[in-house]
Amino acid sequence: MMKKEKNLINHVIELLKVRYTSDASGHDWYHLERVWKMAKRLAKGERVDQFVLEMAALLHDVDDYKVKKDGEPEFSRTEEILASFRLAGDIKQKLFGAIRSVSFKGAGVSTTPTSLEGKIIQDADRLDAMGAIGIARVFAYGGYAGHITYDPAVKPTLHKTFVEYRKQDNTQINHFYEKLLLLKDRMNTPQAKKIAEHRHRVLEEFLNEFFAEVEGRA
Repeated sequence: MMKKEKNLINHVIELLKVRYTSDASGHDWYHLERVWKMAKRLAKGERVDQFVLEMAALLHDVDDYKVKKDGEPEFSRTEEILASFRLAGDIKQKLFGAIRSVSFKGAGVSTTPTSLEGKIIQDADRLDAMGAIGIARVFAYGGYAGHITYDPAVKPTLHKTFVEYRKQDNTQINHFYEKLLLLKDRMNTPQAKKIAEHRHRVLEEFLNEFFAEVEGRA
């Protein structure tokens, strides 16, 4: 990667720290940093565009539907951040392409990225939704969005469309079944699949303990 590109990445990092360090939705700077670092780890030995990989990993949540208002253009916030850097149009399109398929959009919705950079970033982002950090982020976002923790009368739904998934207002515990427990089998890269095995077990162990305590068995 050229020095100019490294400097640009460092500039974006400082900007994101200012904007997102205090975010309370689970999509804060530290989440962006973890995804960026994991993407670099998963990309080692792979033939990727390193600049596109790192930049897209850092920016992957800036325009995520969970933190935007309805009606905002698809990449409006990312465009605003990139406006002063004068990136070539083809580079921006690669960035947008890598970002576009990162987010989970429902159990029945296929979101497999077409580029290797996109697949790696999606894996890195999904790994951060698993394990101990993933558990913490479920409850951080659930509180932020006003979702109740648990209601035994409300059952999980495996959404068939993004519209259904986006409109759902389900419990935080149901989110484990509607998304997190599905991620292990949807990883793209061999290394991510190995990491996901352990983090998946952490999710299962938490749920086993949660329901044991709910039912008075622990």
